[in-house]
This record gives sequence, C-alpha cells and structure tokens, in this order.
Amino acid sequence: MTRQIRLNAFDMNCVGHQSPGLWRHPSDRSWDYKTIGYWTHLAQTLERGLFDGVFLADVLGVYDVYGGNRDAAARNATQLPVNDPMMVVSAMAAVTEHLGIGVTAATAFEHPYPFSRRASTLDHLSGGRFAWNIVTGYLPSAARAMGEDDQMAHTDRYDHADEYMEVVYKLWEGSWQDDAVIRDRAGGVFTRPEKIHTIEHEGIHFKVTGAHLCEPSPQRTPFIYQAGSSPRGKRFAVEHAEAIFTGAPTKEVLAETVDDIRSQLRAAGRDPYSVKIFQLLTVITAETPEKARAKHDEYRRFASDEGALTLMSGWMGIDFNEYGLDDPITAVESNAIKSAVASFSRADASGKPWTVRDLAAWGGIGGLGPLVVGSAAEVADELLDWQEVTDVDGFNVPYAVTPASFEDLVEFLVPELQRRGAYKTAYTPGTLRHKLFGNGDHLPDDHRGAQHRYRAPTAVP
Repeated sequence: MTRQIRLNAFDMNCVGHQSPGLWRHPSDRSWDYKTIGYWTHLAQTLERGLFDGVFLADVLGVYDVYGGNRDAAARNATQLPVNDPMMVVSAMAAVTEHLGIGVTAATAFEHPYPFSRRASTLDHLSGGRFAWNIVTGYLPSAARAMGEDDQMAHTDRYDHADEYMEVVYKLWEGSWQDDAVIRDRAGGVFTRPEKIHTIEHEGIHFKVTGAHLCEPSPQRTPFIYQAGSSPRGKRFAVEHAEAIFTGAPTKEVLAETVDDIRSQLRAAGRDPYSVKIFQLLTVITAETPEKARAKHDEYRRFASDEGALTLMSGWMGIDFNEYGLDDPITAVESNAIKSAVASFSRADASGKPWTVRDLAAWGGIGGLGPLVVGSAAEVADELLDWQEVTDVDGFNVPYAVTPASFEDLVEFLVPELQRRGAYKTAYTPGTLRHKLFGNGDHLPDDHRGAQHRYRAPTAVP
C-alpha cells in the first residue's frame, strides 16, 4: 500500500510571509490578512482539501539585521506589519470541523501561567484541534523591545524553554483531575474543589504556586510542534515534539536529518515514528506542465531580492547588505551561516559556488525550502519521491500567492494524490492528536509531559 502524504498549509498573520514581493501580484490577497474573511476562507479551502492543519508562523520583533535597520522589512512587507496569530484561531475553528490549527508562540517573553490558559481556551473552542509550535525566539529586535539587550545565548534559551515546558505540563496535566467538573445541579456543586491541585514549581527561571484556571481541554496539552535544527534544538524537539518541521534544501540533506531525528527518538526511549516530520516545500501547479511553468515565471518577476535577503539576514544572523549580489556566499564571515552554506552548496548538482544573488533567488518564493513546479502528476511524482528517499511524513507548504496557491493544491494536487492512494479521502474523527496518530486524545505515556499527570498520593499504612 502507498504510504499517505500529510499536508500542512504554512501561513502567517502578515503580508507575503515567505514570498517577499509577491504581494504586488494581482492574484495575491495576503494584504487582506487583517480581515476575518481571509482566515475563514483559507480554513474552509484547506478543510475541503483535507489538509491536516494550517500552521501559523510568528515573530515578536522585526527583521532589522539587513542594513542594520527595519527599512527594507517595511518597504518589502517582510513580515512587517504582523498581527497576533492566536486571534484568528477561533474564527477558523468556527467554520471548520476537522482542520488542525497550529500557532507559533515563543517561550522567551511570556510567562507560562497566562499562556497555559490561552492555549487551553483555544483547545476548548476548537474542540481539541489547537496546536502549539514552540520557539525560543531568534530576533534580537524582539529582545530589545522587551527590555533585554539581546536574546539569551542559544543553549540558555533551550534550558529556559525546558523549564517553561515543565511548568505548562504541570498546569495542563496535573492540576485538574479528569472528574473534577461534575455540574451537579441538585447538590449545587459545579467543580469538586478536592479535585483541583496547586502546582508548586520553583526553578531557575520560574516560581509558580497556583492551580490552572481552565478545566481540562479535549487534548489537555495542545498538540506540540517544534522546528529546532541545531543539536540542542533537536534534543529539545525529541523530548517534547509530536511533529517536527524541517527546511532542508535537498533530499539528501533531508534524509540525513530525518534519520538523525528518528535515531534520537529511539535513543530517548520513544517510538521513532511517534513524531510526524514535515518538510518545508513550496508547490506551484496548474492544469498542465506548461501552465505551471508559465505561472512560476510570472511569479518570479514579482519576487523581491531585497525582501528575500532581509529574511535570510534575520534567519542566519548576517547582514547580506554588506555584500555584493555576485559575491560567493562562502566569503560571508559568520558562524551562523556555515551550516546553511554547506547545505545550499549541495543544492546545485553542478557544484557551482553559490552567490548572494543565488541565495536571494532561492528565498524569493517560499523561503528556505525547495520549490516544485509542474502539473499535478509531476508534483505528485516529486512529493512521493521525496517521501520515498527521505522517510519524511509530509510537507509544510507555504504560498507563492494566497489564497490561489492553496486553492491550486486543493483543485489539482489533492485529487491526483488521492487517485494514487497516497492521500486520505476523509478525515478521522476526534482531536488533532487522534487524527494524526489514532491512539487517543492525550499525550502518550512515553512523552515527557505525561510524567506530570496527577497521581493520587500513596496511602501510608
């Protein structure tokens, strides 16, 4: 039997997201991001295409590494302006029944106690379809805006996030027992107070004494996404994630990444397939190969090199404005970019050295991930080959223009994958966790968060 491909749509509560400059295209409606109608239409489109979820990126800061200021980000709408992604979850949930809705939220600048309530609220309102993409933060501008000189050191950010997770697990998993809420009208008891427990957490970063404010939501702990790529980030993902996002530029690099993740899961005592791995990959498709390529050529004319390099500068921590477009990226002096240089140098089979211009062209449509252009049959062939070669579970698909890129996937690609038996024809009922794994609504027993479930004290004889 053909292994089924899973699809997430990748979006952000901003203009252009990862295709800077394409907001100028006549078909693009990303500038409509500030209306509820944009988000409800997107949600209904994706649910019609049986997407597993929509994943909303976020940053709490501006891309001001390029040129040393935010001017290029503002000019090109490079994730600026950007609205709060959590505010659109309820609207999307209200017009769908099955679509998972994942939101990025950083551990660096919000206390876990109020965040845990917000997440539980959205899990309730979505019927158990809310997911959290954990990030530790990476933009220095966000740290400065929050009163810090800079982000914490890389390892320190993950140590801080580990403790953050310990706090939210205690609140979600251990504060309220399953049978706390009884709604006893005759007895006048809504919640049995003895079934609510105060957590007592005192660590390096947080001191929390209190009970969770929400009754248990359908998933208790929201479904957990993570996208760490460094060794420390991968270790954090292996300990916490149920889905991991990757952005490898080639199948060879992705195969190595997937194998490493599965090996680390096995070493940590978890089932190596207890985590779904999604690769960032942009698709441009149409009725015929010729129409798809013409569409790509048209989109390329609207892409902004400056906007792409503004994103790359923020992601890699290097100011590409200091280099000429024809400078080889091997000449760029930065520890942050060494791994990226090594990966991108493998993306060109000819072995030709990559220039800053090449990097801008790569990132102009879809960001760091690869781009697949073709008819539905060609794209399906390519996605199935990616899956076969790399053992990846599915793809996190950003748009070139929205909502047209997502509508094309639903109209052309999804039916083609279904004809091949490589894509579901109906949703599985239940929470997002149950839909993706089919083994229950709550964290599995081998997950780190499950260790914090409430357990009654052992009676002393």
